[in-house]
Amino acid sequence: MDTLKVGVIGYGYWGPNLARNFAELPSADLVAIADLSDNQIERARSKFPEIVLTKDYHDLFGMGLDAVVVATPPAAHYPVAKEALENNLHVLVEKPITRNSQEAEELIKLSDERGLTLMVGHTFAYNSAVHAMKKFIESKELGDIHYIDSARLNLGLFQKSANVLWDLAVHDISILLYLLDQNPISVSAQGMKCVFKDIYDIAYLNVVFPNNIMAHLHVSWLDPCKVRRVTIVGSKKMVVFNDVVNEEKIRIYDKGVDKPEYTNGFGDFQFSYRYGDITIPNVRYIEPLRQECQHFIDSIVNKTRPKSCGREGLRVIKILEAAERSMNNGSTHEVLEW
Repeated sequence: MDTLKVGVIGYGYWGPNLARNFAELPSADLVAIADLSDNQIERARSKFPEIVLTKDYHDLFGMGLDAVVVATPPAAHYPVAKEALENNLHVLVEKPITRNSQEAEELIKLSDERGLTLMVGHTFAYNSAVHAMKKFIESKELGDIHYIDSARLNLGLFQKSANVLWDLAVHDISILLYLLDQNPISVSAQGMKCVFKDIYDIAYLNVVFPNNIMAHLHVSWLDPCKVRRVTIVGSKKMVVFNDVVNEEKIRIYDKGVDKPEYTNGFGDFQFSYRYGDITIPNVRYIEPLRQECQHFIDSIVNKTRPKSCGREGLRVIKILEAAERSMNNGSTHEVLEW
């Protein structure tokens, strides 16, 4: 098999980026795009005049495709992905994989039964800067991890069918799971409904991992500044990932506090503060979405489990569900069961 025949279902916000990448990959052949909107169909025609364009995604099931990409609004992820799997097509579905864990489990079971690849578009799992941070953690260059702080803020885009958790926190939860490679123990969350009375547009999450590692997430559709930042604080060093800047996305700070040996006198009880150098590692940038799309193709060809497989998508969903329960029940402490 020289190239895989791929179709894209949904050409709205993220669909054009996915279509562009699969069209440019030597290992893929973009055959068709489906979208309900006439405007989006015309938009796709201007970019890809040579491929099949349709308003009915069911048409793609009879084109001899190998795989489809589901880039519809989240409410349609489950039914469209399920139909694609039932038609023996490999599936890359955008985040979140589904709107609840039961639907995700059904897709995983179906893909396993049919021997098909089911992958979720957790783009940050394919981000070179995130890969670099994981290496710093695993090499113990940062020491023992104390906590991780993440902020994903901007003004909009407000959505009617999902709250800010399911829109923005998906990214940061997937980053945490990738970096720490372990399941969290519990989650608590607090949110606010500022613009619409029934939609959370601001949320704060506290996620507790084994070894007493705490992660704090702040997501908002209602902030004047666009912020995309992850800070990892270790016992030896600290690292900051700023995804908004074009260059120098990662900075390592040789800063910390060394506690003194035990003494009886207050005068001898002095902390030692370390102010070392700031290091900017050279991280070779490759478009994360390009790496994600290539990984999807490679997983199909090599029959290997994708880095962001359906089970990874399910882990994120379970944390989101627990966070939402916490927000709706007065910021209760929700213990996660795996």
